[in-house]
Amino acid sequence: MIKKLLVVLLAVVSATVSFAQKIQSPDEFLGYKLGTQFTPHYRIVEYFKYVAQASKNVKLQQFGSTNEGRPLLAMFIASDENIGRLEEIRHNNLRVAGVESGPVITNVPVITWLSYNVHGNEPASSEAAMWTLYDLVDPSNAQTQAWLKNTLVVIDPCLNPDGRDRYVNFYNSVHGLSPDAYPTSREHAEPWPGGRVNHYYFDLNRDWAWQQQKETQARVGLYNQWLPQIHVDYHEQGPNAPYYFAPAAEPYHKDLTQWQRDAQVLIGKNNAKYFDQNGWMYFTKYEFDLLYPSYGDTYPLYNGSIGMTYEQGGIGAGLAVVNRSGDTLTLVQRVAHHHSTGLSTVETASANAQKFKDEFKKFYDNSRTNPPGEYKTYVIKNDNNNKINAMAKLLARNGIQYGFGLANKSVTGYDYMNGKTEAYTVGPNDLVVNAYQPKAVLLHVLLEPKTIIPDSNTYDITAWSLPYAFGLKAYGIKESLKPASAEWSIAAPKPLVNTHAYAYVSSWSSVADVKFLAALFKKKIKVRYAEKSFDAAGKTFAPGSLLITRAGNDRADFDQVVTQTAAELNQEVTPLSSGFVDKGSDLGSDAVRYIRQPKVMLVAGDGVNSEAMGEVWHLFEAQLGYPITLIRYQDIPRTRLADFDVAIFPDGRYDDFPSDKLQNWVRDGGRLIAIDNAVASLVDKKGILLKKKEDKKDDKDKDKTVKIYGDRDRDAIRGMIPGAIFKLNLDNTHPLGFGLPDYYYSLKMNDDIYELFGGEDGWNVGTIKKDSYVSGFAGATAKQKINNGLLLGVQPMGRGSVVYMVDDPLFRSFWENGKLLFSNAVFMVGQ
Repeated sequence: MIKKLLVVLLAVVSATVSFAQKIQSPDEFLGYKLGTQFTPHYRIVEYFKYVAQASKNVKLQQFGSTNEGRPLLAMFIASDENIGRLEEIRHNNLRVAGVESGPVITNVPVITWLSYNVHGNEPASSEAAMWTLYDLVDPSNAQTQAWLKNTLVVIDPCLNPDGRDRYVNFYNSVHGLSPDAYPTSREHAEPWPGGRVNHYYFDLNRDWAWQQQKETQARVGLYNQWLPQIHVDYHEQGPNAPYYFAPAAEPYHKDLTQWQRDAQVLIGKNNAKYFDQNGWMYFTKYEFDLLYPSYGDTYPLYNGSIGMTYEQGGIGAGLAVVNRSGDTLTLVQRVAHHHSTGLSTVETASANAQKFKDEFKKFYDNSRTNPPGEYKTYVIKNDNNNKINAMAKLLARNGIQYGFGLANKSVTGYDYMNGKTEAYTVGPNDLVVNAYQPKAVLLHVLLEPKTIIPDSNTYDITAWSLPYAFGLKAYGIKESLKPASAEWSIAAPKPLVNTHAYAYVSSWSSVADVKFLAALFKKKIKVRYAEKSFDAAGKTFAPGSLLITRAGNDRADFDQVVTQTAAELNQEVTPLSSGFVDKGSDLGSDAVRYIRQPKVMLVAGDGVNSEAMGEVWHLFEAQLGYPITLIRYQDIPRTRLADFDVAIFPDGRYDDFPSDKLQNWVRDGGRLIAIDNAVASLVDKKGILLKKKEDKKDDKDKDKTVKIYGDRDRDAIRGMIPGAIFKLNLDNTHPLGFGLPDYYYSLKMNDDIYELFGGEDGWNVGTIKKDSYVSGFAGATAKQKINNGLLLGVQPMGRGSVVYMVDDPLFRSFWENGKLLFSNAVFMVGQ
């Protein structure tokens, strides 16, 4: 009897354990087969939370949230032996990299990080993330459990929840009882701005290094706390393309190691094995290169990982679409492909775990002892505290070590501004970056003056050197020199107390000064600016300097509000006891202009480049804290323009441009700012005096050379500029150039250039001469065209003005120097 009871008891215990180990698949949890409908983000979160409770081999971490409040998650999956020692594994990995000090242990797993759905309307991968997670935690899956013995897997199920839900909500609201596979049916036509971008319409896959968006800041912050050996970024491409996986296309950045190249082949071949078995189409070594540093594949590569992009055909495909070959591509298929490469990558990591760990260590050992590039020390001249501070913060977010000043102050190095090797005396507050450090490769990629491009047919921009982006003078030095101090010696501005000033003066030379102006406006303080330089209180103040006068601000708390606002923003202001200046024009002269607080309108909607529009929106809301009204382009005819002082037209294709209405508004005192292709929309309109500079055509027969069909891609790039830096001559006496030197580095994305204004037609503020090219790829014909023309101009029109900005000054928000230039257009021009 006792024996029978024991048998029954053991059976019950066994059944209970078996039941406890049974984890629901995504299909079981969601109530439908993956791929038969799109899963809202909150349900993906629920499944990950469910698995975190049901499995003892995972740890779920919420590391941030989106602009719209959705959680950002990372699931860590490991073996019984490793799940309880995640912090030990993490710190050990940082010690291997040299980021932290301490003893290194060897019995640790290789770290494989899988990131899904960075573009919201590429949604198949988040569906696959749930399936991949299930296979890894399923205790009955002997294959995956064997991999986890030496592999730690991290899954980020959705990098862009806001964009994903924008797409999913759209699709779920328009599809019928069954998917319509006809490619031009409504369900395949996403409305503007589409789900690709995040809340502020930024492409998060271009933001890894710059970290302008809160999602990226949180994610890269977590990434740099781990530094995995392998990172995969999941995407989709057009529905007519098959599947893409590594190895990548040329160009490869020259700093990538041979192992990083070989590992891409190793992983790619294992992916191909499963695709071959299933008869799935795929390609490698084409289109997706490894150059631009801010992708989800290149950023990890420059941080010692094997970074890769996996691309499934499917953007706009919905649940099913008929592609160009006549086949029907379904979401079920797309999910299966992403699931396959996820498990295949983990398998390859496990089979080669020691090699991945050894090469990771070798990468960081070489970084610390033999950094790439000819320059071993970079010196960034501090002629603007705010810009230096902003650049230092960007370096810090990327884990790049820096300091200030040098013990030996006299150095000889490459001058970024003139391209010559010159002597330079280093100031105590100059930013100094020594290349002998763990992040040597990344710092070299971000700071090198000229990007070496082995292949010019690239997928993205080809120049981004931070000194040019920030507008800071810099020197590359071939010797290894250590900074004299970890901190700069500049004391924070001392708070002003018990002042009773005639006026306060503040600088105007960085976006921090614009933020101060916005804060004063918010507190109902009137502000003026100096059109010309003047001397007072023992200092020289440049054109554009802000003047906050008691006159016009007749309020008892005037001094308190100004000084407290300055203190809150760490802004230095100088009190003046008199309007009588030592040199220059007095404060009551016509050289001092009142800044009328502008009401700003930003054009959005169909035809507008959503990312370019998002840059402006984010600058105003998230960086300046200044109000802005978004108006759809199609609503301009019924918009009362008199309610606004400034209208901003970002890059876009503007059909039926309402030129007459806008010009009448400008003549009445409005300020129209046209950027990039919006400039082209204005050309040839009556009243617009700007003319596009056209190529001079020689003998027509000269172009009738015999062309080779196989060379057509190469021939096409002769007229291309996929993001190159050119140096402009800047008239900084004009309000559009206030706060900047007499030059400006512009990131050109095309060969557009305009004729110089003649006579009284307008102001040639930013002009370009021959030999103005600085860095990046520019095709021969494009480079020849860009000379002796205008890229920044202002046309007076009645009581208002039109500002032409041929190149986007806010590109991806990392072009820091352009933020002041753009702010001049908004706040200074036409006052």
